[in-house]
Amino acid sequence: MSNDNKIERVGIGVIRYGLVFLILAWGALKFSAFEAEAIQPLAAHSPFFSWLYPLLGVRGVSALIGLFEVPVALLIATRRWFPRISGYASLAASGMFVITLSFLITTPGVFAPTSPWGGFLLKDVILLGGALVIAAEALRAAQKEPA
Repeated sequence: MSNDNKIERVGIGVIRYGLVFLILAWGALKFSAFEAEAIQPLAAHSPFFSWLYPLLGVRGVSALIGLFEVPVALLIATRRWFPRISGYASLAASGMFVITLSFLITTPGVFAPTSPWGGFLLKDVILLGGALVIAAEALRAAQKEPA
C-alpha cells in the first residue's frame, strides 16, 4: 500500500470516528434541559421542527432529535463489520447536516454581527462534506463484499 493510500485511510478514519464522536456527544446532550433550550431558537423557526413544539414541547423536540442522532452515530461506527449500514447512516447524517444548514435561511438575524448562530451553523458545511465522503467510502466497501 502506498503512502498516499495510507494517508487517505487515516484521514477517512479520522473523519468517520470524529463524526461519530461529535454526533454521539451532541445527540446525548439533546436529552439535557440546557441543550434543549440552546437549540430552541434555531429549531423553532424551522419548517422541519417548528410544528413539533406545540406537540412535544422544548424538551420533547430536543429528545426526539437526540433519538435520531445517537443511533446514527452508533451505526456509522459499525463500518468495519457492516459497511452498508454505516454508509446509509452516514447518508442520514448528511441529511441531518442539510437540515441544520437550512437554519441559515430560517433563523431570523442569523448573520447579524452579534448573533452566535452564523459561524456555528456554517461548520456544518464541512461536516456535511465529511459525512458524504465516509458514506461513499463505506458504500464502495459494501459493494466489494462477497454476496
